[in-house]
Amino acid sequence: MAIPIFAHRVLLLLLLLYCSSLGASTTHPDLEPLLAFRDSSDAANEKLWDWNSTGVSPCSWSGVSCSRNRVSRLVLEDLDLSGSIQPLTGLTQLRVLSLKHNRLSGPIPDLSNLTALKLLFLSDNGFSGKFPPSVLSLIHLYRLDLSHNNLSGEVPPTLNHLTHLLTLRLDGNRFSGPITGLVLPTLQEFNVSGNRLQGEIPKSLSAFPESAFSQNTGLCGSPLQSCNGIVGDPSEGPGSNGEVASPLMPGAGPSIVSSSPSSIPGSTNPALSGNPHRRARMKPVALIAIIVGDAIVLAVISLLLYCYFWRNYMGKIGGEGQKGSKLMESEKIVYSSSPYPTQAGYERGRMVFFEGERRFELEDLLRASAEMLGKGGFGTAYKAVLDDGGVVAVKRLKDASVGGKREFEQHMEILGRLRHPNLVNLRAYYFAREEKLLVYDYMANGSLFWLLHGNRGIGRTPLDWTTRLKIAAGAARGLAFIHGSCKSLKLIHGNVKSTNVLIDQLGNARVSDYGLSIFGPPTSAGTRSNGYRAPEAALDHRKLTQKSDVYAFGVVLLELLTGKCPSIVDHGNGAEYSGGVVDLPRWVQSVVREEWTAEVFDLELMRYKDIEEEMVGLLQIAMACTSASPDQRPKMCHVVRMIEEMRGVDVSPCHENVDSVSESPALSEGACGVSQ
Repeated sequence: MAIPIFAHRVLLLLLLLYCSSLGASTTHPDLEPLLAFRDSSDAANEKLWDWNSTGVSPCSWSGVSCSRNRVSRLVLEDLDLSGSIQPLTGLTQLRVLSLKHNRLSGPIPDLSNLTALKLLFLSDNGFSGKFPPSVLSLIHLYRLDLSHNNLSGEVPPTLNHLTHLLTLRLDGNRFSGPITGLVLPTLQEFNVSGNRLQGEIPKSLSAFPESAFSQNTGLCGSPLQSCNGIVGDPSEGPGSNGEVASPLMPGAGPSIVSSSPSSIPGSTNPALSGNPHRRARMKPVALIAIIVGDAIVLAVISLLLYCYFWRNYMGKIGGEGQKGSKLMESEKIVYSSSPYPTQAGYERGRMVFFEGERRFELEDLLRASAEMLGKGGFGTAYKAVLDDGGVVAVKRLKDASVGGKREFEQHMEILGRLRHPNLVNLRAYYFAREEKLLVYDYMANGSLFWLLHGNRGIGRTPLDWTTRLKIAAGAARGLAFIHGSCKSLKLIHGNVKSTNVLIDQLGNARVSDYGLSIFGPPTSAGTRSNGYRAPEAALDHRKLTQKSDVYAFGVVLLELLTGKCPSIVDHGNGAEYSGGVVDLPRWVQSVVREEWTAEVFDLELMRYKDIEEEMVGLLQIAMACTSASPDQRPKMCHVVRMIEEMRGVDVSPCHENVDSVSESPALSEGACGVSQ
């Protein structure tokens, strides 16, 4: 009997070991460093609230992206995080690390384990200490931004070992000493302004603008003031050693007082200080010969310089093209083929930015890694990650019916001036004959449609009533602002639906894709947003009005209340149909008519207590908005007032703007005019 018992125990032990090894293998290797960083930087768990240890993989957490089940990108910007970043040194497969605009502090830890790192952005924090020596071992680094911290000491010339470096920003620190040893021929962006640097600027960096070196009182040389001394006031006399002191380096007497030989005492230039009678006897023929000779020499020098710089320019373009292709092959996060290329042979347009927006070039968009967000009636939207870690949303108007350039630019100027907390801001646009792009702020939390209808499986987090009501109020304010911003033009959204109500980082609703209906052909008007189109505009988008926007918003409210999607056929709930699609307004009216109002509401809302009155109140607003007659629908400012009163929020009367001028000013009538 001993042998079977022994065998049983061995089998049990092997089973336990297998289970433990299986459990260990299912634990994500980067989970522990991320949780340690969360605990040290966000102790209150307010900013990284979705970072929890209950899930096996952190790849779905905000700011985290993975490749081959390892964390490859960590972008946590403007989150007010504090403490040290020491725990992040365990993310050995990290390629992009951006922690800009936080309150992180202490010395930058040893990053030598991050051998795959290509983009490092730690600007606008409180890091202190010397330049991190471990950065010098990151030989694959392309972008390095340590600007606006409290770093000190010298800038090490061993930075030259980073032969792939394209960006080096050290501005706004307390670095001192010289930079004469820096030779980084691959740099595209460079800035050391606002430090305590001294000495001569090396020729390898002299091509960068003056602003890249400003606020360093000890720096000299091109593009700043020459390092040669400047003649001071003659009344002050020479220094103690008989030399004139340099204003750039006090106490040091330059060997050359001025670059002009005529200012040197005792100049012996025979052309200037020789016998005056000799100069007077110079024949006109000789004078003409000298002038002609000088002109020829000048022309030859100019030609040589032109050829030299042209060759360098063409070589730089060719080199960047080859380098870009190599980077594209090796690292798609840094450079990737663009889904919206400017095709060869077509007219080249230009990026137009609105006032106060951060500028970048079209090439930055073309190089950015892109992820398709969705396709709508006016084109396809992409998430673009720029080289500096910034993220924007780009809409390619491929399927839109865009008229002439002037008409397009005028309309974009109007839309670009709309600024409101409940609108997705239009930052820039690009127009060419074969390519039209719109650049918006990127909303990381997706759309209302996804919150309501996405992930209906196990583990779904239902959208609670308070959040639904907050989103309804925010979207209403955004639409009301559009309607009231330019009374002379009576601006409309034209495509209101739950996929165009996006959610920002703070959970606020932001209305997107406004004002684009002008580019929609009549034939596609009925199919572009099934279930949201007002009856009078169902067949022709030219009949779209502010009242048709109100109707579509009413459908969105019904979507919030019922949990039903107007764009999906559903034969199991007694709904009435229009073209095979659930007609939510007609179905809700039929249910309410039979006094089964409770059957209207989403079952996920039934778990909340004491909200019946608010739900019925919002239902009445939605039914008023979806009235068949446009004249019976309320204005959006009235809708805002009714929703906010239900939430207990005081709002201005409807005849006034729904937002204060200081918070979100409406456009002036002059700014609305298309004649500008």
